[in-house]
Amino acid sequence: MELTEARTITQNISNNVKKVIVGKDQAVDLAVVALICQGHILIEDVPGVGKTMLARSLALSTECGFRRIQFTPDLLPSDITGVSVYNQKSSEFEFRAGPIISQLVLADEINRATPKTQSALLEAMDEGQVTVEGFTHLVPRPFIVMATQNPIEYEGTFPLPEAQLDRFLLMIKLGYPTEEEELLVVNNQQELHPIDKLNPVATSTQIIEVQEAVKSIYVDDLIREYLVKFPSNTRNHPDVSLGSSPRGSLALFRGAQALALIRGRDYVLPDDIKELAVPMLSHRIIVSASARMKGVQSTQIVNDLVNELEVPGAKAKGWFRS
Repeated sequence: MELTEARTITQNISNNVKKVIVGKDQAVDLAVVALICQGHILIEDVPGVGKTMLARSLALSTECGFRRIQFTPDLLPSDITGVSVYNQKSSEFEFRAGPIISQLVLADEINRATPKTQSALLEAMDEGQVTVEGFTHLVPRPFIVMATQNPIEYEGTFPLPEAQLDRFLLMIKLGYPTEEEELLVVNNQQELHPIDKLNPVATSTQIIEVQEAVKSIYVDDLIREYLVKFPSNTRNHPDVSLGSSPRGSLALFRGAQALALIRGRDYVLPDDIKELAVPMLSHRIIVSASARMKGVQSTQIVNDLVNELEVPGAKAKGWFRS
């Protein structure tokens, strides 16, 4: 697939989602970035700001299979992965796939389930498969988990373990709309919700082709060295007890390629890395207890790195002044 065609498909998906999600263009673009990077999305914010609606809109904009899992404290791992059931007629066990065996999976309010149940997603998110009673079952492509969660300060929530957080490509925060945007939301839903009129604008085959095409976006060696410094510096930061894993570097690399495609370029700029640093690294960092007491947050630490790290020069590596 040509890059121009790939960009047209991503723009169609983005514009389609924006018919439902009003005034959150950056959040929509980040969701599309995750889709074409084969990554997973964690949407965290207070109730009622459109977390579930963003995930549903992204799913309905494609012709991919869609399943929703409502996470509750009594949800079991087998409710997600599936179970083997004995068939009396055939005298054999048959696997009944759980909702995770789908292309686009909405894990709604994921942090309301126990850590044991949350961990049922790990294998599928990282390896694209689930193992039930010794048998491995592949998930279909494209595969993306879109999880929503309320802030951990809310009652009835269990914080996601570090291993689970690290498997999300990026974290999106929507925030409250402005008064003008909120008025537009009210007007748009006077007779019918916009999501009820949403039609698919891309097929699953096209999504897979875009996921392959985005890998050809050029990333200069200087940009690669620049993006690796972000996760590396979090590991040595005095306010951080656990820094970003190498998955953070891989996320920045693939994410920058996808963002460049959405912006209409066939090459990555340092600004792409800056724009993605917070959503792709802040959830991978654990702030030390002493820093938390001072009010330091992971987003602040990553923002400081964005401002402190020297941006690569305009000249490509290998060029020298005469």
